[in-house]
Amino acid sequence: MTSSELWTRETADRYDAEETETSSAAVLGPTLALLTELAGDGRALEFAIGTGRVGVPLRERGVPVVGIELSEHMAAVLRRKVDRSTLPVTIGDMATTVVPGAFSLVYLVYNTITNLLTQDEQVECFRNAARHLEPGGRFVIELGVPPLRFLPPGQVAVPFDVSEHHLGFDTFDLVEQILVSHHFTRDGDDGRYRRENSRHRYAWPAELDLMARIAGLELERRVADWDGAPFTQDSTKHISVWRKPT
Repeated sequence: MTSSELWTRETADRYDAEETETSSAAVLGPTLALLTELAGDGRALEFAIGTGRVGVPLRERGVPVVGIELSEHMAAVLRRKVDRSTLPVTIGDMATTVVPGAFSLVYLVYNTITNLLTQDEQVECFRNAARHLEPGGRFVIELGVPPLRFLPPGQVAVPFDVSEHHLGFDTFDLVEQILVSHHFTRDGDDGRYRRENSRHRYAWPAELDLMARIAGLELERRVADWDGAPFTQDSTKHISVWRKPT
């Protein structure tokens, strides 16, 4: 077991309803296009596959997908969409769990590497990706750039969503590189809000590159989004691709 926090049954059951925007064709289309291109004629392994937001439609595009997922509750929601023979999922953590075979693509999207709360575990995640890759295979991570530029002296919180039904902000421990995402979500019309929070270890692109080097991987490309926009100092996230040498 890693330091990742487990998703509960209640969270898993409402996850898809709360992620309708990120599950839309407009958002997922570029993601699936790039992952399909990188997988080529090989197989893909998704770390922290969750409810299959990406893995299920990628499989529908013809890419053989295998998943690793820590939460049995999240995997149970995925299983309602696709059977085990079509998309196998192993319950375990993404830093140490090993599944059979070699893959042309391992991918980890939606900031999920930050669920590993120590640098050592994040390094092991890279090593686990390299362990599963065939020579020439790629490891892809989607990750936000830590928004520390928004922190003036003395401020510890940064809002990331202020809307009618949701308030979200992150608080930061700058020494340990830990952020806590706080969510206040209005479920009904009675004015009451449900409060949740989750801990994450943020990491900079250069730090990930060093983790990749430790794992024997080489940076192949880094872009600002799934459409391939250039990554600049003003980018709020990055899609990074590391390659296992042949």
